[in-house]
Amino acid sequence: MADPARPTSRELHTDRPHSARVYNYWLGGKDNFPADREVAERVAAAWPGVRTSARENRDFLHRAVRGLVERGVRQFLDVGTGLPLAPNTHEIAQSVDPEARVVYLDNDPMVLAHARALLTGAGGGRIRYVEEDLLHPEKILASAADTLDLGQPVAVLLLAVLHFVPDPRQARALVSRYLEPLPSGSAVVISHGCPESLAPETAQTIAQVYGQSIQGSWASAREIGELFGPVELLDPGVVPVSRWRRPGDFCPPDTDIALYGGVGIKP
Repeated sequence: MADPARPTSRELHTDRPHSARVYNYWLGGKDNFPADREVAERVAAAWPGVRTSARENRDFLHRAVRGLVERGVRQFLDVGTGLPLAPNTHEIAQSVDPEARVVYLDNDPMVLAHARALLTGAGGGRIRYVEEDLLHPEKILASAADTLDLGQPVAVLLLAVLHFVPDPRQARALVSRYLEPLPSGSAVVISHGCPESLAPETAQTIAQVYGQSIQGSWASAREIGELFGPVELLDPGVVPVSRWRRPGDFCPPDTDIALYGGVGIKP
């Protein structure tokens, strides 16, 4: 029997802030509620760069996915995908290779409702949504195997989700559990909250605001690099997401970026 004190994945609590909806608000989306907007605005008041950081994380995802498809990786597992916001992972991947396959994963009821609407009739069986907690890689991979060929390279996308895993050791173990069953040539894309570009008082305020309602933690660039384990990091390694293989000359100041990321290839 389910614990009645523990919400199921299908319960929607609009009176409590949720990380996916807060992030949606920073990206200019409309799928959020007053409790989400209150937290989002409190962070923005302390650090106006938060919206830039959220947009740059999204752009990092797009560059990483496009680059991996060009390298020959045509299957993606988008873990903790959050609320859909075009262009989505499958749209980026399939713009390079229409045969690319994507499995989205989340356990939030609002994400589920949007995913069902988004995926209805889309992709010819090459796109799927799995409702599960990111802490269960084995179950997730078993479900994803209906859509992805796990004997061929798969890219695991862990964008702005591992900082909600409270124990760094557990986060490192999770990445390993996702990658271990996958073949050589598979990839992992990670972004994680990192305060190194922020003023210490700003980082502290953000942590306090989040700590009152949403579980989360910072990590140093070195600690984020350790999440990748033995995979081979692509250049330029773990950097502010705005700097990862960014085209052109313009780049927002690092003080507007609190997410560091990188892409690794399994040997």
